[in-house]
Amino acid sequence: MQKNNRKLGSYPSMLIIISLTAALFLIAFSGWIALTSKQLVLYIKQNIEVQVYLDKSLTQTQKDSVKYFISKKPYLAYSEQTPQITFISKESAAEKVLKETKEDYKSILGENPYRDAYSLKIKEEYFNENELAKIKADLEQIPGIFEADYAKDFVDSINKNANKAYLIIASIVSVLLIAIVLLINNTIRLALYSQRFIIRSMQLVGATDWFIQKPFLGRGLIQGLISGILACGLLILVEQIAIREIENLVVLQSFYKLAILCGFVILLGILIGLLSTFQSMYRYLRTDLEDLY
Repeated sequence: MQKNNRKLGSYPSMLIIISLTAALFLIAFSGWIALTSKQLVLYIKQNIEVQVYLDKSLTQTQKDSVKYFISKKPYLAYSEQTPQITFISKESAAEKVLKETKEDYKSILGENPYRDAYSLKIKEEYFNENELAKIKADLEQIPGIFEADYAKDFVDSINKNANKAYLIIASIVSVLLIAIVLLINNTIRLALYSQRFIIRSMQLVGATDWFIQKPFLGRGLIQGLISGILACGLLILVEQIAIREIENLVVLQSFYKLAILCGFVILLGILIGLLSTFQSMYRYLRTDLEDLY
């Protein structure tokens, strides 16, 4: 080991790689949780529907007219150029309730109390309380519509909880970044301790700071690259285990977003490796001779 330490830029790096890999994995895992949560919220938003109840006296032509007016609204979601609007007859609504509650409305009321309705999906950008309230009021202006309704409490809960989750995850990532920088700085500083006299000797013979720093920075870059790749490998492994163990989780996964996250983690690892090494080297290059002992 002593022989290796006589070469400029050569110092034990396994501890640095392990520490940086663990830290980057925690950041990558937090990012994956954030992406999955965002995808879950988006999935929920895409499946929340506004119910439009029709007047009971409408003819089929009038019902078609109502559907036409709704289909022209800018907030109505489309799938492959098809408006996401579905007709629900009062008979099918009654059958659904009967199946769920096992109570026969005919024996109590004597007639079907439900109304024909249209169920429509709304574009994601309109998924907030103010916009949905405007949509409700706008739909109720259409002749033939008795009432428009949506799950108000559920919408509020989704938006508030999603914002809280993103804030918590952002706070965790920020704390991890600070901890990583402090941890890696100290680790690299200790690793460079065995090289302090070689650094000073090269300064005394006239070597420039860049010439001395170059091999250390190259090693820091490689350490950051290896740590980033290992962290991404661990993340992918955890993701595959989660997909296998948690039913329907695969629906929320995006290979494209995961690739971007891994690219960010690898780049972050390289930057941390380079900047931490540079900072530690700068300290040794400016240290007085008596402080090296």
